[in-house]
Amino acid sequence: MVNTLIYLDNAATSYPKPEYVYEAVLKCMKEYGANPGRSGHRMAIEAGKKVYRCRELLAELFNIPDPMDIVFTYNATDAINLAVKGFIRSGDHIITTSMEHNAVARPLTTLKTQGVDVSFVPCGSDGTLNAEDIEGYIRPNTRLIAMTHASNVTGTILPINEVGEVAHEHGITFLVDAAQTAGTCDIDAAEMNIDMLAFPGHKGLLGPQGTGGLYIKKGVELQPLKQGGTGSNSESLIQPDLMPDKFESGTLNTPGIAGLAAGVEYILDKGVNAIHAHEIGLIKQMLEELRSLNGVSIYGPSDAKGRVGIISLNIDGITDGELSNVLDQSYDIATRAGLHCAPLAHTTIGTIDKGAVRFSVSYFNTRDDIDAAVSALKDIVHIKA
Repeated sequence: MVNTLIYLDNAATSYPKPEYVYEAVLKCMKEYGANPGRSGHRMAIEAGKKVYRCRELLAELFNIPDPMDIVFTYNATDAINLAVKGFIRSGDHIITTSMEHNAVARPLTTLKTQGVDVSFVPCGSDGTLNAEDIEGYIRPNTRLIAMTHASNVTGTILPINEVGEVAHEHGITFLVDAAQTAGTCDIDAAEMNIDMLAFPGHKGLLGPQGTGGLYIKKGVELQPLKQGGTGSNSESLIQPDLMPDKFESGTLNTPGIAGLAAGVEYILDKGVNAIHAHEIGLIKQMLEELRSLNGVSIYGPSDAKGRVGIISLNIDGITDGELSNVLDQSYDIATRAGLHCAPLAHTTIGTIDKGAVRFSVSYFNTRDDIDAAVSALKDIVHIKA
């Protein structure tokens, strides 16, 4: 059955994927679905090659010198937990922002109960951050700056280039949550002074759910959060210290990684800048068409250039849940309502008590999709007037 829904929920999970992402997953399961790194037969070797190929593609995309410094995880949350809990110790201080997703905020809040200090740097009401404000929060025991590259609520792009420079100047490790930017914004780990980069596979990288990763720069020492079989140093009961085995205990999601490799190949072929330009073009179109509509509150930067492909809004006289449901049931438009797992961000922009409806685009959305969304919102505003 063909899905006629206009899908504008890509900030949660991108849909659709390129056709050969689906094909890559199926091919892996049917033709070489063995355990990579665990056996010497041809299927296991082929699986191992595909896993390594995905590391190479990700390294090319993010300008990472050594593909073996990329650890596969099951999503960005998994990667962030490994990064902060494997790195931070009691007595350390962490700096983050008031626009963080719970994937960052909750692990850091948990660490506060274990003798770790955390500072949340306030952002503006549109989600913007002044990188110079980070300087004022640095202490002698500041060991990590952890922050999102772009808000999943407002789409606001935060200045990781400038913050990376601050971190580098002060010898502080820099962790970036690229949940909303991997695959859709240019990320150069070396140029941006990124020491750890957490990313999901199922959003802008166009891979399947259950995939993601963490880049760990050489010299950054983490403790693994789990131990087990790695296919290496099997004679020892001690977890191996080599990368990436140190952090990849247990069987990897090889079919998912095969699909992720296909998604990254697609991005490298199209070009990140072209993908970003397409998505921002759609956001600009929507912002321009909604600005004159009475009764609509739009959150985040007024200039589309300051965003990724996200717009969150509310309409007077209708709750966010009702609006999202009407868009789904009456207009065949998929959005996401609520607090988007980001209460800090909603507190910052003033919507913690009411939430918002989020529209998030991908490379596969069209101007017609935006026209349909705007038309639906105009209808709803007219009905409520």
